[in-house]
Amino acid sequence: MKRFEAIVFDMDGLLLDSERIVLDAFLLVCEHFELGDRTELLKQCIGTNRDYTRARMTEAFGSGVDFNEFQNMWTLKHEEIVGDDAMPLMDGARELLDLIQQLDIPRAVATSTRSAHALDRLEKADLLHYFEFVVGGDQVTNSKPDPEIYLAATQKLGCNPTSCLAFEDSENGVRAALGAGLRVIQVPDLVAPSANVRALGHTILASLRDVPGYNFD
Repeated sequence: MKRFEAIVFDMDGLLLDSERIVLDAFLLVCEHFELGDRTELLKQCIGTNRDYTRARMTEAFGSGVDFNEFQNMWTLKHEEIVGDDAMPLMDGARELLDLIQQLDIPRAVATSTRSAHALDRLEKADLLHYFEFVVGGDQVTNSKPDPEIYLAATQKLGCNPTSCLAFEDSENGVRAALGAGLRVIQVPDLVAPSANVRALGHTILASLRDVPGYNFD
């Protein structure tokens, strides 16, 4: 079996079943501010970093909502839902990581989540030990879909991006990884791939459980 030099994983919605929790907390705060159902707005921000989300939602909400107040309440609602528990894993996540670990392929995480939060979530989920390092959204200037975070991860791995594989769930993440030159397997979570994304030519699978049968060549 021909191996990739390294594999880079997204985190939320790919390894951790966290996006539904984020959405539930978001909608509770939208209800508080009488903003209606803004599910589609949140979906546009999936895979991006905190600064992008702030800018996009501030524009969408207008002057009637103080985003700092909104974000603080959103964080509190999220914490109320999660508590001290570990985030649930996406189906097949641990099995896939075990497989790749057995193949001795270097692994890293490139997530739009801030580094400290990402490390905490991965540690609580007992996944952190699978990875050489984590690149968080606060470690780069430009959010996904910009390729910067994947270029940073592959550089830190000491690998040519074209010899690496990325696992992503979101459109923004897929575009970031492809833009950096990695090959991509997408396992969509909350947002189904659009026709434009499907046309990019990467591999799309229904579940991480489908990956062990995938030929890593």
